[in-house]
Parts: sequence; structure tokens; C-alpha cells
Amino acid sequence: MVEASLKKKKQYYKELLHLISENNCEVSLKDRKQFAAKSFNISSHYDTAIFNYFNKDQRISSLKISEPNGKVLRYGENPHQKGFFFGDFDSIFDKLHGKELSYNNLLDVDAAVNLMAEFIGEAPTFAILKHNNACGIAQRETVHQAYVDALAGDPVSAFGGVLISNVEIDEAASEEIHKLFCEVVIAPSFSKNALEVLKNKKNRILLIQKNIELPYYQYRTALNGVLYQEKNNKTDNASVMSTATFAAPTASELEDLFFASKICKHTKSNTIVLVKNKQLYASGTGQTSRVDALEQAIAKATHFNFDLTNAVMASDAFFPFPDCVEIAKNAGVNAVIQPGGSIKDQLSIDYCNNNKMSMIFTGTRHFKH
Repeated sequence: MVEASLKKKKQYYKELLHLISENNCEVSLKDRKQFAAKSFNISSHYDTAIFNYFNKDQRISSLKISEPNGKVLRYGENPHQKGFFFGDFDSIFDKLHGKELSYNNLLDVDAAVNLMAEFIGEAPTFAILKHNNACGIAQRETVHQAYVDALAGDPVSAFGGVLISNVEIDEAASEEIHKLFCEVVIAPSFSKNALEVLKNKKNRILLIQKNIELPYYQYRTALNGVLYQEKNNKTDNASVMSTATFAAPTASELEDLFFASKICKHTKSNTIVLVKNKQLYASGTGQTSRVDALEQAIAKATHFNFDLTNAVMASDAFFPFPDCVEIAKNAGVNAVIQPGGSIKDQLSIDYCNNNKMSMIFTGTRHFKH
């Protein structure tokens, strides 16, 4: 931030010197407009900060955003698109190593940070993300084993992905990570030896995530305007669930169900997530049909030789028909977590009861578009 401020000052003095030495102190209309824009950039930023301070309760439905520190990116989603980042990246991360982050890197980093926020304070958890979705995630006794099992979830998709841990990355984990080509590695800290290993790839981006609160609101452009909403800060847990079937999930199944639900919440809709022993076996992501999402997940799990016997399934929205629970049962799934709320919920409940499956309702849908 200090470096950026110095660059701006140098540019300002360069422009003044140009006016004095080359323009004979004459100021053209173009020059006056440029200096006016710079002045109002400062004053409008100040006014916006004051308004947002007094409107924290959102009683006035007016959107005012001012981010004066824009960073020019190499390009946008694709090389033919211009890209910029407006925000204070340094308030969230310390960048230790690697090349400049791209537009797509930043989107994946955002997805990774929001997913891992679900596991703060828990046992070592490691996730690998690709195109904003988790392709591997596992929770284990050590960060090394968590990484190894996360990678096993989809070692093909992991290539070129963004990696994140909820605990310090140690040397043992770093040596395994170093074998993989990945764009970004994020952790609350790295051991000294781990850094020495990971810095051997000059372009690999290493980020220390600071312990700060993430923004509460989300924005995205739509049509000729902006959509603005509260972030989905609800996390499914035992206090919100109700058992819909005769059979209740076992204690270990419950742990897997809530683990799967956290992943499901951060995966593109329609999604189905399959988990066993706190390891993502597979997910079906961004499908127009929930059945397609489930069949995609089963096919992926089978491809990587996972045994779905006694696995659990999470869905981001309810089942209007019993087809998904039937397909899941035939694949080996014994327990299901879903929001409930369909007028045809009973069809899925009846199938589960007739086939010794357990199913819990959370009452909260987790669409992610």
C-alpha cells in the first residue's frame, strides 16, 4: 500500500513538471478535467465513507461503493478482456512468494477462503479448489494426511488449482504439495522448512491469511445494475436438524453429513456432495438437474475407485421426487442431508423408510449461482 501511494505521488509530480516545463504553465481543458476528476475522486470517497458509516443499519436502500485503490490485472477471465481489482488485498493476506495474482486466481482464492471459513478451529482440514468448486477436501489428524486425502478426491482436477489449509502447513505437507503444479497455496502460517520447499517454484503464490472478519455483504453485476445481498452465513448443525425418517443417522454419519453440507453450501448449484469419513469422494456441480448432479458425482467417485458403501449424501435443495435417494441407495449411500420443504417430501421419506436409510432435514436451502 505504501509503495502504491509513492507511485501515485511520483506520477502526480511528473504531471505537474510536464505542465511547467513543456506546456509553459498553460492548462488545457483536458488537463483541467483530469485534475478535477482526481480531486472529486478524493472528496467523493470521503463522502461515501461518511454515508456508509451512518447507514450501517441499511435503512436507506442506497448502494454507495468507493474503492480508490484499483489494481490493473494482466487481463480478465480471458486474455482479450481487461481486468481490475478494487479492494484492500493486503488487509486479508500477506503475500510471501510468487507471481502476480490473476482475475481467475482472485475468484478461486475468494471461494477457497469462504469454504475454509466453515472449518476454522476444527481439526486439520485441507481443500483443493478448481473453478470456484472444491475438487478435494478432507479433515484428518495431521495437515499432511488431510492434504493427501484431499488430493485423492480428484488428482486430475487438482492440477493448476488453489490449495488452502485451516492450520499451519508443515514440512511433511509441503513436500507432498511440491509434487503438484498448483497456482496458489493459502494457510494461516507456514513452517520455515515448508516455505523453503514451496518457494522452489518461482511462480507459485504463497499467501498467509490473516485472522480478520470477512465482508458480510456480496455484490454482483446483473443487467444494467447490481445485485446486493447478505452473505449466506448459515451453517447446518445438530441444533437446526430434524430427523425425517424412522432411522436416525449414527454419530459418525452425522459428522459426515454436516461435513458434506458445508462443502455443498460452497459448491455451484445444482449440486450433490458425497462424503465418507470426512473426505470428499465426489460432487456433482452446476448441473441443471439434481439427478444429473448425483449421477455425475457417482461416476466420478467410481472413476477414482471410491467405495460408496455407507457414504453420505448432501443436497443444496430439496428432492421433489424420490429418484435421487433411490439412485444414491443403489450406489451404497445410507444417510442423506437436505433442506426439505417440497410438497412431495413424503415420497423421498417413504423410500428411505422402506430401504433402511436415514434422512435429516435442515430447513435451509443453500443455492449458489
